Amino acid sequence: MAIVTRRTFLGGSAIATLTTGGCKSPRPALPAAPRQAVTTEDVLAQALESAKKAGATYADARIVRRRTERIATREDHVVSVASGETYGIGVRVIAAGAWGFASSPVVSGAAADEAARRAVAIARAAAPALKRPVELAPAPVAKGKWHTKMEIDPFAVPLADKAEYLLSLWPLVKDVALVKFATGAIESLGEHKLFASSEGALVEQTQVRIWPSFSVTAVDAGQFESRDAEVPPMQAGWEYVTSSSLKRDARRVAEDAVKKLKSPSVTPGKRDLILAPSNLWLTIHESVGHPTELDRVFGLEANFAGTSFATPESLGKLRYGADIVTLYADKTVPGGLATAAWDDEGVATQRWDLVKDGLLVGFQTTRDQAGWIGEKASRGTSYAQDHASVAFQRMPNVSLAPSPKDTTLEDIIAATDDGVLVTGNGSWSIDHQRYNFQFSGQTFHEVKGGKITRAVRDLAYQSNSLEFWSSCDMVGGAKSWELHGTLWDGKGEPMQSNAVSHGCPPARFRKVDILNVNTRGKSSSAGAVQGRDDC
Repeated sequence: MAIVTRRTFLGGSAIATLTTGGCKSPRPALPAAPRQAVTTEDVLAQALESAKKAGATYADARIVRRRTERIATREDHVVSVASGETYGIGVRVIAAGAWGFASSPVVSGAAADEAARRAVAIARAAAPALKRPVELAPAPVAKGKWHTKMEIDPFAVPLADKAEYLLSLWPLVKDVALVKFATGAIESLGEHKLFASSEGALVEQTQVRIWPSFSVTAVDAGQFESRDAEVPPMQAGWEYVTSSSLKRDARRVAEDAVKKLKSPSVTPGKRDLILAPSNLWLTIHESVGHPTELDRVFGLEANFAGTSFATPESLGKLRYGADIVTLYADKTVPGGLATAAWDDEGVATQRWDLVKDGLLVGFQTTRDQAGWIGEKASRGTSYAQDHASVAFQRMPNVSLAPSPKDTTLEDIIAATDDGVLVTGNGSWSIDHQRYNFQFSGQTFHEVKGGKITRAVRDLAYQSNSLEFWSSCDMVGGAKSWELHGTLWDGKGEPMQSNAVSHGCPPARFRKVDILNVNTRGKSSSAGAVQGRDDC
């Protein structure tokens, strides 16, 4: 199959014949029989044509190539190499007022025709169960091309070079006393999408994401503690790895693990909580990102930790946080894992507030959801992980706005009489309405009289989403704002994975419950299982 060129991709070819709005001259009639597809653009056109002929009132089609690669090391050797690739076409339609979807791993005119007809049949079968027909909010017809800004495609970098980079980290830490283990990994995720709709949209997008990671474990007298480097995943090229702080920070990471191992256990109680961006991003993800997904708000999505405590009626009324708290969605921020020019419905991406000055003012929507809350346009949050997955509402980059003051982490520490500073991610748990939660971290330091006094361990903090954000009384300035995130955020049934970033400065939260989660020597463990964020 020939690759579509920029000229044919942006030109008005067969797909344009499906668009009636805005046409100043008649278009040639479409042939009665399926065309012989020559380019990927022809395949998309065939899918839309077949869907319309089968009775669809709306159709869109995506040809998606998704690539994954991961190389992992332990100390001085490579332990695993994995790569995967999917390629195919997915066709989504509205027929008889209902959604239908079908896909094929074969990208051809015949496969597109068959998938389109199956999608329409599925929509007709679903129609009797509808409570209300699908209605799409209007959207400008999108045409264009967009790609991740990068210098070196990580998929073009030899595995030997990636292994060499990871293996160079162990010599930097192996002579630190009590350090026994170290693991490293480089994960790459690439998506290339061609999208077309029966309304005339035609866009091509390429997203490349990469995550270099490194973790060190110290062991002494049968006890161990680990520390991860704080280099977040990013939408970027290989140069992000080579210019990262991994090598500069490797020894400090090892020393932190040893210091944590030797630290006393935290004393529980209510304390002021200072969260570094490397920890706060995940709390944003769970307590703001997921609760403002509109399908969860309406109870239509419950996979991976439930629905939402927010309600449609609470929009514009619910006091979500303190006056200094503004949290916003943004699919345009440079480097953001969810950043793109258009979503998977061809809607231009944007930035908008979810919580403004502490008040809930927005939700995440797609074209079929906007009308549910009286909005006239989608917020552009539709996404499908590959050709075989149906597009639905997925989280954009959700971030905490910095203070207009030039407040630093050091300023927050200096203003704190009795508190703890938490950095990095640990375990986490949240209830099925995204309300009550418990989070841990990587390192913990007590703050007394405006100064860091000592490191502690075994710490977790517990609160609920509204009390937590209402207790925020200090937020760092723009210079302290950092972008963190996850490559693997699960949602839906069947489950799909989305990559998403969360930006934030350090922030302080007053009188939060600090727990001691020490389980050493006990028969059972407490808290959530540490791992990647899949909820």
